Amino acid sequence: MKKFKILLFTCIILFSVTSCFEDMDDNIIDASTEEINDFVWKAMNFVYLYKSEIPNLSDDRFTTTDEYVDYLNSYASPEALFESLLYLPNEIDRFSGIYSNYFDLQNALSGISLSNGIEYNLYYVPGSDTEVFGAITLVLANSPAENLGLERGQIFRAINDENLTLNNYVNLLSSTSYTLNLADYDDNDTSDTNDDDTIVLSGINASLTKVSYTENPVHKTEVLNVNGTSIGYLMYNGFTNEFDNNLNDAFGEFNAAGVSELVIDLRYNGGGSVQTAAYLGSMVTGQFTGEVYSKLFYNENLASNDTNYLFTNSIDGGGSINSLNLSKVYILTTNRRTASASELVINSLKPYIEVVVIGENTVGKTQASRTVYDSPTLFSDTEANPSHTYALQPLIANSTNVNEELVPSTGMVPDIDLSESVTNLGILGDVNEPLLAAAISHMSLSGRSSTFTEELPKLREISLPISALQQDMQID
Repeated sequence: MKKFKILLFTCIILFSVTSCFEDMDDNIIDASTEEINDFVWKAMNFVYLYKSEIPNLSDDRFTTTDEYVDYLNSYASPEALFESLLYLPNEIDRFSGIYSNYFDLQNALSGISLSNGIEYNLYYVPGSDTEVFGAITLVLANSPAENLGLERGQIFRAINDENLTLNNYVNLLSSTSYTLNLADYDDNDTSDTNDDDTIVLSGINASLTKVSYTENPVHKTEVLNVNGTSIGYLMYNGFTNEFDNNLNDAFGEFNAAGVSELVIDLRYNGGGSVQTAAYLGSMVTGQFTGEVYSKLFYNENLASNDTNYLFTNSIDGGGSINSLNLSKVYILTTNRRTASASELVINSLKPYIEVVVIGENTVGKTQASRTVYDSPTLFSDTEANPSHTYALQPLIANSTNVNEELVPSTGMVPDIDLSESVTNLGILGDVNEPLLAAAISHMSLSGRSSTFTEELPKLREISLPISALQQDMQID
């Protein structure tokens, strides 16, 4: 992407001297809010994917400097200005973000966060509209939670001996340290309904403290031998380019084991690096080197930087890619976590090989973003304005496959519709885990329609707020 950065630098210089009003950099703004607002508007005016849809971002929006400054002053905070510039935020742009501390943003994009090592879903207690309980869906490796022996599928009903409700769960679970009060799910021997199910405290507790944690997104790999077929299973939780070699090593294991079928578990993968997504597609295949994997299309200011990502046989600085040369792949999904770069993989592979999607409808994010700083080149933090640490993560490009097909905003529909059940989450990578079992069943049927359906009633899930970064596709 060096060409992109050089071209963008040139464009920004031209923009600064050909603007419809005199350059604001010549008029020092004393108030820090106004200075940051100035950065927000200029950055969005130049890079935002939907600039043409926002009248306030038009190049001829302001005729004088005073008019522009008055406009900036009409917003009490950079956040308020930024949010006013988003295109249909409840429908189209659900993902652009503004961050007051770009160091935290950089850490998050590198897989570093404050975490105690558990991920979970929250549900209404059967028969209640206010009481809440949680189910652990993932325990991160080498984390405080794993060190305590916590496991996927465990239920918790309270925090610090206080029962979870709609009114308190956010505050209780956002604490740096807390005690998890575990519970048992009792279905009262009635599997056809959950109306009489109960959540009973078990008396087992786990004290957790969040620490600075770097997640290796290659969460789990397994080679399963089922009826003489070597099946590779990969749970992959984020397209983090710092771990590209770890991902490649996983495919080296699959190669060595003679894997002929592959299941990629992206059910908790909210996205990440576009380049890493292209590497993953190249690892699955190998027979399409040099062909277009995906495309990025920018706004009118940056159209000259439209980019094709290609299938490749090597990782930059990391050696040869371990490719499986497969003509079919199975991908596991969920409806609130499988997003962005995960959807890119499905969308980009489909024109080339058979992609069997098992799980739930995906999120529906076809756009890519990049971190924007208050610096001359916008995309570099080394020359960032030292008076503040604000940065933007706006949508700046649309991602398509080789046929220029977008991921639908409504998400990608699975071939086999199957939701996780709180009472039967299963062990990740185990042949009996429901979503993986559905994939193996489909393999044994040689691609014929599967009759695999969820047998247990689905509980009402609470929609947890998920940040834009957890559903991100980042341009390298």
